[in-house]
Amino acid sequence: MTDLTAALSAADTNLDDSLERLFGLLRIQSISTDPAYAPECRRAGQWLVDELTALGFDASLRDTPGHPMVVAHHAGATPDAPHYLFYGHYDVQPVDPLDLWVDPPFEPAIKEIAPGRKAITGRGASDDKGQLMTFVEACRAWKAASGTLPCRITILFEGEEESGSPSLKPFLEANAEELKAECALVCDTGMWDPETPAIAVALRGLVGEEVTIQAADRDLHSGLFGGAAANPLHILSKILADLHDETGRVTLDGFYDGVEETPAQVLASWDSLGRTAEDFLGEVGLSVPSGEQGRSVLEQTWARPTAEVNGMWGGYTGEGFKTVIAARASAKVSFRLVGKQDPDQVRAAFRAHVEARLPADCTVSYAPHGGSPAIQLPFDSPVVTKTRNALTDEWPKPAVTIGMGGSIPIVGDFQNILGLQSVLCGYGLTDDRIHSPNEKYDLTSFAKGIRSWVRILDALSQR
Repeated sequence: MTDLTAALSAADTNLDDSLERLFGLLRIQSISTDPAYAPECRRAGQWLVDELTALGFDASLRDTPGHPMVVAHHAGATPDAPHYLFYGHYDVQPVDPLDLWVDPPFEPAIKEIAPGRKAITGRGASDDKGQLMTFVEACRAWKAASGTLPCRITILFEGEEESGSPSLKPFLEANAEELKAECALVCDTGMWDPETPAIAVALRGLVGEEVTIQAADRDLHSGLFGGAAANPLHILSKILADLHDETGRVTLDGFYDGVEETPAQVLASWDSLGRTAEDFLGEVGLSVPSGEQGRSVLEQTWARPTAEVNGMWGGYTGEGFKTVIAARASAKVSFRLVGKQDPDQVRAAFRAHVEARLPADCTVSYAPHGGSPAIQLPFDSPVVTKTRNALTDEWPKPAVTIGMGGSIPIVGDFQNILGLQSVLCGYGLTDDRIHSPNEKYDLTSFAKGIRSWVRILDALSQR
C-alpha cells in the first residue's frame, strides 16, 4: 500500500471523527463583526491552535489589533520538500434573522436535504470552517498513514475575513519572512457543479466610488422652479447612462488599457461547460444578456471589466408624493477590473467623466470605497496542473479552470506582500446559502474535500 492509498484510507476510516471535530468548531459563535463575540472568536482561534498542536504543528495564536491570527508550521517528509502556505478563516457572518433558521445556527447537524443527499448544517459549515477543516483533516490523514506530511506546510487562519480583514495586511507585512512559501493554497471557493471540481485562476479587481452632485442650496418646489433650476437627479442619471455605449462597452477614457483578450483555448473550455445565457440568467428570473455584445455570459462575468450602478438616491422617496426638485443626488458605482487595469487610473477616469458633464452652478464630491487590481494566475502553471490532475482523480468529472467575477483581496495581498501566487480550490456549492440563514455544506463536499487535499498534497510534493 502506497502512502497516498494509506492516507486516503485513513481519511475514509476517520470521517466520523472528522465530523465531530468540525461540529466542535461550528458550535463556537465566532462572529467577527460584532464586538460582543470577540471572546468567541478568540476561542475559535485557540481551538484551532490546540488541534494543530495535537497534530504535530508548531502552532500559536497571534494577537492583532482585532481578532487573533492562527499560525502553524509543519516539516515535510524531507528537508527539501516543497513548501506551501494554506489560508482559511475561522470567523463567520452574523446569523440574523434568527427566525428564518430551521435549526439553531450554532447547533450543527447532518440532514438529508434531498433523497440520497446529506448536508452539514450550521453557520460556517461552508464559509469557511467546513472548507478549512478539509485541509486540516487531510493533514491528519497523512499523519495517520505515514507519520509526517509530504510537503512543508505553513497554515494561516484569519479571524476577520467577514469584517473586512483590517488586521491582515499589517500582519502579513510584519511577518512576511515567516509566512513565505512557494505557493499559497486557498480553500474559500466552490465547485463548478456537484460532480465537477474547479480551480479559480482569475479574480476581478474592484473600484468603489460614491458620487454626489449638489445643485440648489435646498430642495425646491417643482412648480415654482421646474424648468429653470438644475435638477441633479436628471444630471446624475445622464452621467451614469453615459458610462456605456450602445454595444455595452464602458466609455471611460483609457478604461480598457491593460485588458487582454482571453486565450481562445480558454474560451473554448468555458464554452464546453455548457452554461448558456438562458441557464445563467434564468436562475435570477432573466433571460437576455445586457453586457458587451458578442461575449458569452461566462466571459462577461469572468474575464471582462464592468461598470455598475449599485445604488442611486435623492429627493423625496417616502410614501405618497412630493413635488420637489432635489438639491442633491447621489450614487454608488463599482467597476470590476481585469488584466492589468489600474484601479487609480479607473477612478480618475470616472471622476473626469463626471466633471466633463457637470453643468455650471453644480458641484460634485466623491467618497472612495476601496480599490484593488485583478488577479490573473497562469492557466497552465505546474501547481495548477498538478492540482487539476489530483482533483480529476478524485471526482466523477474532470476538474475545470474557471474565472471568478468577484474579488478575494487576500489573494492580492499574498501576491503583493509575500510574492506568492495562489491556487484557489474549494468544495462549496452555489446552494450552500453562505451569508444567509440555513447555511449548509454537502457531506460529499466535506468527505471528498478531505480526500482531494490528500491527493493534492501528494501531487504537490513531487517536484
